[in-house]
Amino acid sequence: MIDELRAALDSDRVMESKLELHLYGRDAGVYRGNPSVVAIPETTEEVVEIVKIAGRHEAPVVARGAGTGLAAGAVPTEGGVVLVTTRMNQIHEIDPVKRTAWVGPGVINLDLSHAAAPYGLYFAPDPSSQAACTVGGNIANNSGGPHCLAEGSTVNHVLALEVVLPDGTLEVIGSEAPDPIGLDLRGVMVGSEGTLGIVTRALVKLTPIAPDIRTLLCSFSSISDAAETVSGVIARGVVPAALEMMDQRIVEAVENWLHAGLPTHAAAILLAEVVGETAAVEAEADLIAEVARANKALEISVAAGEDERALLWKCRKSAFGAVAQAAPNYYLHDTVVPRTRLVETMNKVYEIGRRHDLLMMNVFHAGDGNLHPLMMFDASEPGMIEKVQAAADELVEVCVKAGGALSGEHGIGREKRDLMPLMFNTADLDAQARIKETFDPFGRFNPGKILPAGSRCFDQSGALPPGAWV
Repeated sequence: MIDELRAALDSDRVMESKLELHLYGRDAGVYRGNPSVVAIPETTEEVVEIVKIAGRHEAPVVARGAGTGLAAGAVPTEGGVVLVTTRMNQIHEIDPVKRTAWVGPGVINLDLSHAAAPYGLYFAPDPSSQAACTVGGNIANNSGGPHCLAEGSTVNHVLALEVVLPDGTLEVIGSEAPDPIGLDLRGVMVGSEGTLGIVTRALVKLTPIAPDIRTLLCSFSSISDAAETVSGVIARGVVPAALEMMDQRIVEAVENWLHAGLPTHAAAILLAEVVGETAAVEAEADLIAEVARANKALEISVAAGEDERALLWKCRKSAFGAVAQAAPNYYLHDTVVPRTRLVETMNKVYEIGRRHDLLMMNVFHAGDGNLHPLMMFDASEPGMIEKVQAAADELVEVCVKAGGALSGEHGIGREKRDLMPLMFNTADLDAQARIKETFDPFGRFNPGKILPAGSRCFDQSGALPPGAWV
């Protein structure tokens, strides 16, 4: 198989050394896999050829972008080919009239917004890793970001996909029409984590840059006061572009690094942003300040200009890097709870950290209840990984019991695969497994992800149908 891959690609784009396999055997999370070979295509035709070669040798294929994922979605579980799309990084076309762009899966998220800026447009999904993560990875995981509260996650910004299916055929799913007739296969493909097909081009929507913007920083003496402010703002009929919360520990870590003047004495800070016409943003900013004061805000400030606003967002989006001061490793989780259950859930998050003797830091998308607890640890300590994963599973269970969801934007991957029964019954899992079976009857695309073993039910005779994926 490797000889055939070398014949299909330049030799430097087929990797099999121990170091290369080690590097491509993991993402930004804590799980690790062992690929047999790494292949780096540059064109759709090369992706098709790689998939066909792997199929002839009955080898799994795992699509991988920049490796910034955190749920082990691109970590190979059964060896095989890791197909890296980062060189498919062309912005093929920007149409400022239709407000769309055809892009390769390897285009970096932030680069797309920079390319669209001269037309007064940008790509709205903005994960914290947007300076490194790729559009293909965003599509695979239906990624969100701080500004998905008002704009929606990636699925709301994808119109069509060119996809290589597991048998090597090429299909275009979706269309330029925002609401095409028929089954929404585009919606099925977005968020499927490379288990159904490999995206080779995407038609994405671009959003007009708002004429005005206000960014507020509010500090509080308790998490509960900040959370009540979040609920209060939305109850007043305002859905800001972003509502982000950071607890004291993570504020201290960020301030130690950036020296941005953050209020480290506060138990929590809330970063709120509103966009639109000047009169509207001024009114909405005043309303947010009013609600914050009613919930005993210690300080309320508004960014004086673009430089100050950019610094505040740098603080928020650099939080995960800043925590390196606290420990050599961290486990960043991703779960969701209703906004009304934020306070009680956060109390349980800290309690889980205390019980497992783990330093817990929190930064999250408070507006949509998307929590991102960070558990700090030293992976070199025996048994530590197991302790962290036990605490992580407990966190997910707490959130689901509160009426939440397994994931807000990171995906299920390997990380939450075995927790799927917390949300889905046997019939639900079987329905999802049937979709997988329809696209990939031999289970070769990203096996061992999303669905736990046994998700595909037996028929009434007890026999498995031909090609069943188990």
